[in-house]
Amino acid sequence: MLARFVRVRVPLLVWALAAAACAAEPPLDGEVGPEAALLGEHGDALSTRVRLMAANLTSGTNQSYDPGHGQRILQGVEPDIVLLQEFNYGNNSTSAIRGFVDATFGTGFSYYRETGAQIPNGIVSRWPIVASGEWDDASVGNRDFAWARIDIPGPADLWAVSVHFLTSGSGARNTEAQQLVSFIQAHVDPDDYLVIGGDFNTGGRDEACVTTLSSVVVKPGSYPADKNGNDKTNASRSKPYDWVLVDSDLEPLETAVVLGGSSFANGLVVDTRVYSPLSEISPALSSDSGAPSMQHMGVVRDFVIPDGSGGSVSSSSSGGSGGSGGAGGGTANVIINEVLANEPGSDPDGEFVEIINVGTATASIGGWKLADSTGTRHTFPAGASLAPSTAVVVYGHASAVPAGVIGAVGASTGALGLNNGSDTVTLRNAAGAAVSSVSYTSALSNQDGVSMNRSIDLDGSTSFVLHTTFGGNSSPGTRADGTSF
Repeated sequence: MLARFVRVRVPLLVWALAAAACAAEPPLDGEVGPEAALLGEHGDALSTRVRLMAANLTSGTNQSYDPGHGQRILQGVEPDIVLLQEFNYGNNSTSAIRGFVDATFGTGFSYYRETGAQIPNGIVSRWPIVASGEWDDASVGNRDFAWARIDIPGPADLWAVSVHFLTSGSGARNTEAQQLVSFIQAHVDPDDYLVIGGDFNTGGRDEACVTTLSSVVVKPGSYPADKNGNDKTNASRSKPYDWVLVDSDLEPLETAVVLGGSSFANGLVVDTRVYSPLSEISPALSSDSGAPSMQHMGVVRDFVIPDGSGGSVSSSSSGGSGGSGGAGGGTANVIINEVLANEPGSDPDGEFVEIINVGTATASIGGWKLADSTGTRHTFPAGASLAPSTAVVVYGHASAVPAGVIGAVGASTGALGLNNGSDTVTLRNAAGAAVSSVSYTSALSNQDGVSMNRSIDLDGSTSFVLHTTFGGNSSPGTRADGTSF
Protein backbone atom coordinates (compact mmCIF):
# COMPACT_ATOMS: atom_id res chain seq x y z
CA MET A 1 0.00 0.00 0.00
CA LEU A 2 1.03 3.62 -0.14
CA ALA A 3 3.43 4.35 2.70
CA ARG A 4 1.24 4.73 5.75
CA PHE A 5 2.14 2.17 8.39
CA VAL A 6 5.14 0.08 9.34
CA ARG A 7 4.22 -3.45 8.36
CA VAL A 8 3.60 -5.65 11.38
CA ARG A 9 2.61 -9.28 10.98
CA VAL A 10 2.98 -10.87 14.43
CA PRO A 11 -0.20 -9.24 15.82
CA LEU A 12 -2.28 -11.02 13.19
CA LEU A 13 -2.62 -13.90 15.65
CA VAL A 14 -4.70 -11.60 17.83
CA TRP A 15 -6.81 -10.63 14.84
CA ALA A 16 -7.23 -14.25 13.78
CA LEU A 17 -8.69 -15.08 17.20
CA ALA A 18 -10.95 -12.05 16.99
CA ALA A 19 -12.13 -13.04 13.53
CA ALA A 20 -12.79 -16.59 14.71
CA ALA A 21 -14.90 -15.24 17.54
CA CYS A 22 -16.92 -13.15 15.07
CA ALA A 23 -17.42 -16.19 12.83
CA ALA A 24 -18.84 -18.18 15.74
CA GLU A 25 -21.66 -15.65 16.15
CA PRO A 26 -23.26 -14.20 12.99
CA PRO A 27 -23.05 -10.42 12.85
CA LEU A 28 -26.07 -8.50 13.93
CA ASP A 29 -25.94 -6.46 10.74
CA GLY A 30 -28.57 -7.59 8.31
CA GLU A 31 -26.62 -6.68 5.21
CA VAL A 32 -23.01 -7.29 4.44
CA GLY A 33 -20.89 -6.12 1.55
CA PRO A 34 -18.84 -3.07 2.32
CA GLU A 35 -20.06 -3.37 5.91
CA ALA A 36 -17.22 -3.90 8.34
CA ALA A 37 -16.82 -4.63 11.98
CA LEU A 38 -15.61 -1.04 11.79
CA LEU A 39 -13.59 0.95 9.31
CA GLY A 40 -11.05 3.71 9.84
CA GLU A 41 -7.54 4.80 8.96
CA HIS A 42 -6.49 5.30 12.57
CA GLY A 43 -8.11 2.28 14.15
CA ASP A 44 -5.64 -0.03 15.87
CA ALA A 45 -8.71 -1.85 17.16
CA LEU A 46 -10.76 -1.73 13.97
CA SER A 47 -11.29 -4.29 11.26
CA THR A 48 -12.70 -4.34 7.75
CA ARG A 49 -14.87 -7.08 6.33
CA VAL A 50 -13.69 -7.82 2.78
CA ARG A 51 -15.85 -9.90 0.44
CA LEU A 52 -13.87 -11.69 -2.29
CA MET A 53 -15.63 -13.28 -5.25
CA ALA A 54 -14.56 -15.34 -8.26
CA ALA A 55 -16.97 -14.86 -11.14
CA ASN A 56 -17.12 -16.43 -14.56
CA LEU A 57 -20.76 -15.47 -14.98
CA THR A 58 -21.11 -14.64 -18.67
CA SER A 59 -24.14 -15.95 -20.52
CA GLY A 60 -25.51 -15.99 -24.02
CA THR A 61 -23.52 -16.65 -27.19
CA ASN A 62 -20.77 -14.02 -26.97
CA GLN A 63 -19.02 -14.83 -23.65
CA SER A 64 -20.17 -11.46 -22.39
CA TYR A 65 -22.01 -9.90 -19.44
CA ASP A 66 -24.41 -8.15 -21.84
CA PRO A 67 -27.42 -10.44 -21.23
CA GLY A 68 -27.50 -9.26 -17.60
CA HIS A 69 -27.81 -12.57 -15.75
CA GLY A 70 -24.32 -12.46 -14.25
CA GLN A 71 -24.61 -8.74 -13.66
CA ARG A 72 -27.68 -9.21 -11.45
CA ILE A 73 -25.92 -11.91 -9.44
CA LEU A 74 -22.97 -9.61 -8.83
CA GLN A 75 -25.30 -6.79 -7.79
CA GLY A 76 -27.06 -9.07 -5.35
CA VAL A 77 -23.95 -10.46 -3.68
CA GLU A 78 -22.19 -7.05 -3.45
CA PRO A 79 -18.54 -8.22 -3.47
CA ASP A 80 -15.84 -5.77 -2.44
CA ILE A 81 -13.26 -7.33 -4.77
CA VAL A 82 -14.27 -9.56 -7.66
CA LEU A 83 -11.99 -11.59 -9.92
CA LEU A 84 -13.74 -11.70 -13.28
CA GLN A 85 -13.29 -14.02 -16.22
CA GLU A 86 -14.52 -13.42 -19.78
CA PHE A 87 -14.69 -9.72 -18.91
CA ASN A 88 -16.55 -8.55 -22.02
CA TYR A 89 -19.36 -6.01 -22.19
CA GLY A 90 -20.88 -4.01 -25.02
CA ASN A 91 -18.23 -3.04 -27.57
CA ASN A 92 -15.50 -3.36 -24.90
CA SER A 93 -14.61 0.30 -25.18
CA THR A 94 -13.35 2.08 -22.09
CA SER A 95 -16.71 3.81 -21.71
CA ALA A 96 -18.61 0.53 -22.05
CA ILE A 97 -16.50 -1.25 -19.42
CA ARG A 98 -16.62 1.76 -17.11
CA GLY A 99 -20.39 1.83 -17.51
CA PHE A 100 -20.65 -1.86 -16.63
CA VAL A 101 -18.55 -1.38 -13.49
CA ASP A 102 -20.52 1.70 -12.43
CA ALA A 103 -23.89 0.01 -12.91
CA THR A 104 -22.88 -3.30 -11.34
CA PHE A 105 -20.72 -2.24 -8.41
CA GLY A 106 -20.76 1.55 -8.04
CA THR A 107 -19.10 4.63 -9.43
CA GLY A 108 -16.39 4.57 -6.77
CA PHE A 109 -15.03 1.15 -7.76
CA SER A 110 -11.69 0.73 -9.54
CA TYR A 111 -11.03 -1.91 -12.17
CA TYR A 112 -8.33 -3.50 -14.30
CA ARG A 113 -9.08 -5.46 -17.46
CA GLU A 114 -6.37 -7.06 -19.54
CA THR A 115 -6.03 -5.84 -23.12
CA GLY A 116 -5.74 -7.71 -26.40
CA ALA A 117 -7.56 -10.80 -25.15
CA GLN A 118 -10.62 -12.52 -26.59
CA ILE A 119 -11.89 -13.51 -23.14
CA PRO A 120 -9.96 -11.22 -20.81
CA ASN A 121 -9.53 -11.61 -17.08
CA GLY A 122 -9.93 -8.65 -14.79
CA ILE A 123 -10.34 -7.35 -11.24
CA VAL A 124 -12.90 -4.90 -9.84
CA SER A 125 -12.25 -3.34 -6.42
CA ARG A 126 -14.02 -1.14 -3.90
CA TRP A 127 -10.59 0.22 -2.91
CA PRO A 128 -7.96 1.90 -5.10
CA ILE A 129 -5.89 -0.25 -7.46
CA VAL A 130 -2.39 1.18 -7.08
CA ALA A 131 -0.72 -1.09 -9.64
CA SER A 132 -1.96 -3.64 -12.18
CA GLY A 133 -1.02 -5.59 -15.25
CA GLU A 134 -0.93 -9.05 -16.78
CA TRP A 135 1.51 -11.91 -16.60
CA ASP A 136 1.87 -14.02 -19.71
CA ASP A 137 0.07 -17.35 -19.77
CA ALA A 138 2.31 -19.04 -22.30
CA SER A 139 -0.09 -21.99 -22.60
CA VAL A 140 -2.96 -20.07 -24.19
CA GLY A 141 -3.32 -17.19 -26.61
CA ASN A 142 -6.65 -15.55 -25.77
CA ARG A 143 -6.05 -14.46 -22.15
CA ASP A 144 -3.31 -14.06 -19.53
CA PHE A 145 -3.10 -13.79 -15.74
CA ALA A 146 -4.55 -10.41 -14.70
CA TRP A 147 -3.25 -8.95 -11.43
CA ALA A 148 -3.94 -5.89 -9.32
CA ARG A 149 -2.33 -4.54 -6.16
CA ILE A 150 -5.10 -3.04 -4.05
CA ASP A 151 -4.79 -0.49 -1.27
CA ILE A 152 -7.23 -2.06 1.19
CA PRO A 153 -7.59 -0.53 4.68
CA GLY A 154 -4.83 -1.61 7.04
CA PRO A 155 -1.08 -2.10 7.02
CA ALA A 156 -0.85 -4.45 4.01
CA ASP A 157 -1.98 -4.34 0.40
CA LEU A 158 -3.93 -7.14 -1.25
CA TRP A 159 -2.63 -8.65 -4.48
CA ALA A 160 -5.51 -10.11 -6.49
CA VAL A 161 -4.82 -12.46 -9.42
CA SER A 162 -7.63 -13.40 -11.79
CA VAL A 163 -7.02 -16.62 -13.72
CA HIS A 164 -8.76 -18.78 -16.31
CA PHE A 165 -6.98 -22.12 -16.76
CA LEU A 166 -7.33 -24.36 -19.79
CA THR A 167 -9.94 -27.07 -20.26
CA SER A 168 -7.56 -29.32 -22.22
CA GLY A 169 -6.35 -31.39 -19.27
CA SER A 170 -4.90 -31.45 -15.77
CA GLY A 171 -1.33 -31.45 -17.09
CA ALA A 172 -1.88 -28.22 -19.01
CA ARG A 173 -3.49 -26.61 -15.97
CA ASN A 174 -0.54 -27.60 -13.81
CA THR A 175 1.84 -26.01 -16.29
CA GLU A 176 -0.16 -22.80 -16.04
CA ALA A 177 -0.09 -23.01 -12.25
CA GLN A 178 3.70 -23.41 -12.28
CA GLN A 179 4.03 -20.30 -14.45
CA LEU A 180 1.76 -18.37 -12.12
CA VAL A 181 3.65 -19.38 -8.99
CA SER A 182 6.90 -18.18 -10.56
CA PHE A 183 5.37 -14.77 -11.30
CA ILE A 184 3.96 -14.46 -7.79
CA GLN A 185 7.22 -15.41 -6.11
CA ALA A 186 9.09 -12.89 -8.25
CA HIS A 187 6.71 -9.93 -7.87
CA VAL A 188 4.38 -10.15 -4.87
CA ASP A 189 5.58 -8.68 -1.57
CA PRO A 190 5.40 -11.53 0.99
CA ASP A 191 4.24 -9.00 3.60
CA ASP A 192 1.11 -8.29 1.54
CA TYR A 193 -2.01 -10.41 1.29
CA LEU A 194 -2.65 -12.57 -1.79
CA VAL A 195 -5.78 -13.99 -3.39
CA ILE A 196 -5.88 -16.13 -6.52
CA GLY A 197 -9.36 -16.60 -7.88
CA GLY A 198 -11.22 -17.60 -10.95
CA ASP A 199 -12.09 -20.41 -13.30
CA PHE A 200 -9.56 -23.20 -12.77
CA ASN A 201 -11.58 -25.73 -14.82
CA THR A 202 -10.50 -28.37 -12.31
CA GLY A 203 -12.18 -31.76 -12.32
CA GLY A 204 -11.50 -32.35 -8.62
CA ARG A 205 -10.16 -30.77 -5.46
CA ASP A 206 -6.85 -32.66 -5.61
CA GLU A 207 -5.66 -31.78 -9.11
CA ALA A 208 -1.95 -31.13 -9.53
CA CYS A 209 -2.50 -27.43 -10.24
CA VAL A 210 -4.05 -26.95 -6.81
CA THR A 211 -1.09 -28.67 -5.18
CA THR A 212 1.27 -26.43 -7.14
CA LEU A 213 -0.58 -23.29 -6.11
CA SER A 214 -0.40 -24.44 -2.50
CA SER A 215 3.17 -23.13 -2.39
CA VAL A 216 1.75 -19.58 -2.36
CA VAL A 217 -1.86 -19.99 -1.15
CA VAL A 218 -3.67 -22.26 1.30
CA LYS A 219 -5.91 -25.09 0.22
CA PRO A 220 -8.76 -24.83 2.73
CA GLY A 221 -10.12 -27.75 4.69
CA SER A 222 -13.71 -26.87 3.81
CA TYR A 223 -15.12 -25.25 0.70
CA PRO A 224 -17.83 -22.73 -0.13
CA ALA A 225 -21.16 -24.35 -0.91
CA ASP A 226 -24.68 -23.40 -1.95
CA LYS A 227 -27.83 -23.49 0.18
CA ASN A 228 -28.02 -27.26 -0.32
CA GLY A 229 -24.37 -27.92 0.56
CA ASN A 230 -23.19 -28.48 -3.03
CA ASP A 231 -19.66 -27.10 -3.53
CA LYS A 232 -19.47 -27.78 -7.29
CA THR A 233 -19.46 -24.73 -9.54
CA ASN A 234 -19.67 -25.65 -13.23
CA ALA A 235 -22.96 -25.20 -15.09
CA SER A 236 -24.12 -28.76 -14.39
CA ARG A 237 -23.00 -28.49 -10.72
CA SER A 238 -20.83 -31.60 -11.00
CA LYS A 239 -17.24 -30.25 -10.82
CA PRO A 240 -15.35 -27.68 -8.70
CA TYR A 241 -14.25 -25.38 -11.51
CA ASP A 242 -14.07 -22.10 -9.60
CA TRP A 243 -11.93 -21.13 -6.62
CA VAL A 244 -11.01 -18.32 -4.23
CA LEU A 245 -7.66 -19.19 -2.65
CA VAL A 246 -5.78 -16.91 -0.25
CA ASP A 247 -2.35 -16.92 1.37
CA SER A 248 -1.44 -18.03 4.89
CA ASP A 249 -1.77 -14.48 6.26
CA LEU A 250 -5.33 -14.09 5.03
CA GLU A 251 -6.68 -17.60 5.55
CA PRO A 252 -6.94 -17.36 9.40
CA LEU A 253 -9.01 -14.20 9.03
CA GLU A 254 -11.91 -15.87 7.20
CA THR A 255 -15.38 -15.27 8.59
CA ALA A 256 -18.84 -16.40 7.60
CA VAL A 257 -20.50 -14.92 4.54
CA VAL A 258 -23.69 -13.28 5.81
CA LEU A 259 -26.48 -12.21 3.44
CA GLY A 260 -29.61 -10.98 5.14
CA GLY A 261 -30.56 -13.66 7.64
CA SER A 262 -28.43 -16.39 6.02
CA SER A 263 -24.91 -17.33 7.09
CA PHE A 264 -22.41 -19.55 5.27
CA ALA A 265 -19.50 -20.53 7.51
CA ASN A 266 -17.19 -21.69 4.71
CA GLY A 267 -18.28 -19.26 2.02
CA LEU A 268 -20.98 -19.41 -0.63
CA VAL A 269 -21.45 -20.89 -4.08
CA VAL A 270 -24.14 -18.70 -5.63
CA ASP A 271 -26.80 -20.67 -7.49
CA THR A 272 -29.93 -18.56 -7.80
CA ARG A 273 -31.99 -21.65 -8.62
CA VAL A 274 -31.60 -22.98 -5.07
CA TYR A 275 -30.96 -19.80 -3.08
CA SER A 276 -33.74 -18.92 -0.63
CA PRO A 277 -34.98 -16.38 0.20
CA LEU A 278 -33.98 -14.85 -3.11
CA SER A 279 -34.75 -11.38 -1.77
CA GLU A 280 -31.43 -11.53 0.10
CA ILE A 281 -29.57 -11.28 -3.20
CA SER A 282 -31.93 -8.97 -5.09
CA PRO A 283 -32.01 -8.06 -7.99
CA ALA A 284 -30.87 -11.58 -8.94
CA LEU A 285 -33.60 -13.76 -10.43
CA SER A 286 -34.05 -17.46 -9.73
CA SER A 287 -33.47 -18.20 -13.40
CA ASP A 288 -30.17 -16.30 -13.69
CA SER A 289 -27.83 -19.18 -12.79
CA GLY A 290 -29.61 -21.40 -15.31
CA ALA A 291 -29.60 -18.85 -18.13
CA PRO A 292 -28.69 -20.06 -21.64
CA SER A 293 -24.91 -20.62 -21.86
CA MET A 294 -24.33 -19.41 -18.28
CA GLN A 295 -20.72 -20.36 -17.63
CA HIS A 296 -20.41 -21.15 -13.90
CA MET A 297 -21.52 -20.30 -10.38
CA GLY A 298 -19.87 -17.49 -8.43
CA VAL A 299 -17.73 -18.31 -5.38
CA VAL A 300 -17.74 -15.96 -2.38
CA ARG A 301 -15.53 -15.82 0.74
CA ASP A 302 -15.42 -13.15 3.45
CA PHE A 303 -12.49 -12.06 5.60
CA VAL A 304 -12.12 -9.69 8.55
CA ILE A 305 -8.88 -7.80 8.04
CA PRO A 306 -7.15 -5.72 10.75
CA ASP A 307 -7.44 -2.06 9.96
CA GLY A 308 -4.61 -0.71 12.10
CA SER A 309 -0.94 -1.39 12.75
CA GLY A 310 -1.26 -4.01 15.42
CA GLY A 311 -3.71 -3.20 18.21
CA SER A 312 -5.96 -5.88 19.64
CA VAL A 313 -9.71 -5.85 19.90
CA SER A 314 -10.94 -4.30 23.12
CA SER A 315 -12.95 -6.65 25.32
CA SER A 316 -14.37 -4.21 27.85
CA SER A 317 -17.59 -2.28 27.36
CA SER A 318 -17.96 1.44 27.20
CA GLY A 319 -21.03 2.73 28.92
CA GLY A 320 -22.71 5.74 30.41
CA SER A 321 -23.12 9.20 29.04
CA GLY A 322 -20.51 10.08 26.50
CA GLY A 323 -19.31 6.49 26.18
CA SER A 324 -16.71 6.74 28.95
CA GLY A 325 -14.95 3.70 30.29
CA GLY A 326 -13.05 2.39 27.27
CA ALA A 327 -10.10 -0.01 27.21
CA GLY A 328 -6.39 0.60 26.89
CA GLY A 329 -5.98 3.37 29.50
CA GLY A 330 -7.57 6.78 29.40
CA THR A 331 -11.25 7.36 28.71
CA ALA A 332 -13.36 6.75 25.63
CA ASN A 333 -15.87 9.44 24.64
CA VAL A 334 -18.16 8.51 21.76
CA ILE A 335 -20.38 11.23 20.29
CA ILE A 336 -22.71 11.84 17.39
CA ASN A 337 -20.86 14.62 15.56
CA GLU A 338 -22.68 15.07 12.26
CA VAL A 339 -26.06 14.09 10.82
CA LEU A 340 -27.37 14.33 7.26
CA ALA A 341 -31.15 13.90 7.45
CA ASN A 342 -32.00 15.56 4.13
CA GLU A 343 -30.06 13.55 1.58
CA PRO A 344 -28.88 15.00 -1.75
CA GLY A 345 -31.60 14.45 -4.34
CA SER A 346 -34.30 11.94 -3.48
CA ASP A 347 -32.45 8.78 -2.47
CA PRO A 348 -32.77 8.34 1.33
CA ASP A 349 -29.94 5.78 1.26
CA GLY A 350 -27.63 8.82 1.24
CA GLU A 351 -28.59 9.86 4.78
CA PHE A 352 -25.80 9.40 7.31
CA VAL A 353 -24.85 9.72 10.96
CA GLU A 354 -21.18 10.30 11.84
CA ILE A 355 -20.08 8.82 15.18
CA ILE A 356 -16.64 9.68 16.59
CA ASN A 357 -14.59 8.54 19.57
CA VAL A 358 -13.09 11.85 20.73
CA GLY A 359 -11.63 10.26 23.86
CA THR A 360 -8.24 8.74 24.62
CA ALA A 361 -9.14 5.03 24.89
CA THR A 362 -10.74 2.48 22.60
CA ALA A 363 -14.49 2.03 23.03
CA SER A 364 -16.06 -1.42 22.67
CA ILE A 365 -19.31 -0.73 20.83
CA GLY A 366 -20.51 -4.23 20.00
CA GLY A 367 -24.27 -4.36 20.44
CA TRP A 368 -24.66 -0.57 20.49
CA LYS A 369 -27.73 0.71 18.67
CA LEU A 370 -28.37 3.81 16.60
CA ALA A 371 -32.02 4.84 16.55
CA ASP A 372 -34.34 7.66 15.57
CA SER A 373 -37.78 8.39 16.99
CA THR A 374 -39.23 5.45 15.04
CA GLY A 375 -36.86 2.79 16.38
CA THR A 376 -33.49 1.09 15.93
CA ARG A 377 -31.84 1.72 12.57
CA HIS A 378 -28.41 0.14 13.04
CA THR A 379 -26.86 -2.35 15.47
CA PHE A 380 -23.09 -2.66 15.67
CA PRO A 381 -21.86 -6.27 15.47
CA ALA A 382 -20.49 -8.17 18.44
CA GLY A 383 -16.82 -7.40 19.07
CA ALA A 384 -16.84 -4.07 17.25
CA SER A 385 -14.53 -1.39 18.64
CA LEU A 386 -13.89 2.28 17.92
CA ALA A 387 -10.39 3.60 18.46
CA PRO A 388 -9.58 7.12 19.67
CA SER A 389 -9.75 9.89 17.04
CA THR A 390 -11.66 7.58 14.70
CA ALA A 391 -15.08 7.87 13.11
CA VAL A 392 -17.61 5.41 11.78
CA VAL A 393 -20.22 6.81 9.38
CA VAL A 394 -23.52 4.91 9.21
CA TYR A 395 -25.31 5.42 5.87
CA GLY A 396 -28.87 4.47 5.02
CA HIS A 397 -27.52 1.78 2.72
CA ALA A 398 -24.04 0.61 1.77
CA SER A 399 -24.75 1.28 -1.90
CA ALA A 400 -24.90 5.01 -1.18
CA VAL A 401 -21.47 5.32 0.46
CA PRO A 402 -19.52 7.84 -1.63
CA ALA A 403 -16.08 6.94 -2.92
CA GLY A 404 -13.31 7.98 -0.57
CA VAL A 405 -15.35 8.07 2.65
CA ILE A 406 -13.29 6.26 5.28
CA GLY A 407 -15.02 4.22 7.97
CA ALA A 408 -18.46 3.88 6.37
CA VAL A 409 -21.04 1.12 6.82
CA GLY A 410 -24.60 0.61 5.69
CA ALA A 411 -27.36 0.57 8.29
CA SER A 412 -28.06 -3.01 9.38
CA THR A 413 -31.80 -2.51 8.84
CA GLY A 414 -31.18 -1.22 5.32
CA ALA A 415 -32.34 2.34 6.06
CA LEU A 416 -32.01 5.27 8.44
CA GLY A 417 -35.33 6.91 7.60
CA LEU A 418 -34.52 10.25 9.23
CA ASN A 419 -37.28 12.85 9.08
CA ASN A 420 -36.65 16.11 7.26
CA GLY A 421 -39.01 18.01 9.55
CA SER A 422 -37.81 17.03 13.01
CA ASP A 423 -36.41 13.92 14.65
CA THR A 424 -34.20 12.64 17.46
CA VAL A 425 -31.17 10.48 16.74
CA THR A 426 -29.78 8.53 19.70
CA LEU A 427 -26.80 6.23 20.17
CA ARG A 428 -27.31 3.71 23.00
CA ASN A 429 -24.81 1.29 24.47
CA ALA A 430 -25.39 -2.45 24.80
CA ALA A 431 -27.15 -1.91 28.15
CA GLY A 432 -29.57 0.53 26.56
CA ALA A 433 -28.17 3.70 28.14
CA ALA A 434 -28.05 6.81 25.95
CA VAL A 435 -24.46 7.66 25.00
CA SER A 436 -25.09 10.57 22.63
CA SER A 437 -28.21 12.18 21.18
CA VAL A 438 -29.31 15.00 18.91
CA SER A 439 -32.80 16.45 18.46
CA TYR A 440 -33.32 18.72 15.49
CA THR A 441 -36.02 20.77 13.75
CA SER A 442 -36.54 21.64 10.12
CA ALA A 443 -34.20 24.61 10.50
CA LEU A 444 -31.33 22.11 10.42
CA SER A 445 -32.78 19.67 7.90
CA ASN A 446 -34.63 21.61 5.23
CA GLN A 447 -31.76 21.95 2.75
CA ASP A 448 -31.01 19.10 0.35
CA GLY A 449 -27.56 17.62 0.93
CA VAL A 450 -26.62 19.96 3.80
CA SER A 451 -25.80 18.19 7.06
CA MET A 452 -25.90 19.43 10.63
CA ASN A 453 -22.64 19.44 12.63
CA ARG A 454 -21.58 20.19 16.18
CA SER A 455 -21.12 23.97 16.44
CA ILE A 456 -17.64 23.25 17.81
CA ASP A 457 -16.47 20.31 15.73
CA LEU A 458 -15.79 17.17 17.82
CA ASP A 459 -17.14 18.77 21.02
CA GLY A 460 -20.00 16.64 22.31
CA SER A 461 -21.22 19.36 24.66
CA THR A 462 -22.12 21.81 21.90
CA SER A 463 -25.29 22.20 19.85
CA PHE A 464 -25.70 21.60 16.12
CA VAL A 465 -25.53 24.09 13.25
CA LEU A 466 -25.82 23.86 9.48
CA HIS A 467 -22.60 22.55 7.98
CA THR A 468 -22.40 25.58 5.72
CA THR A 469 -21.19 27.41 8.83
CA PHE A 470 -17.86 25.66 8.27
CA GLY A 471 -17.98 25.86 4.48
CA GLY A 472 -19.16 23.00 2.30
CA ASN A 473 -22.31 20.90 2.66
CA SER A 474 -21.00 17.97 4.70
CA SER A 475 -17.82 16.20 5.81
CA PRO A 476 -18.53 12.51 6.54
CA GLY A 477 -15.47 10.72 7.94
CA THR A 478 -13.36 13.88 8.31
CA ARG A 479 -13.22 17.03 10.42
CA ALA A 480 -15.69 19.73 9.49
CA ASP A 481 -12.98 21.48 7.48
CA GLY A 482 -12.30 18.31 5.47
CA THR A 483 -9.01 17.36 7.12
CA SER A 484 -8.33 13.97 8.66
CA PHE A 485 -8.92 13.29 12.33
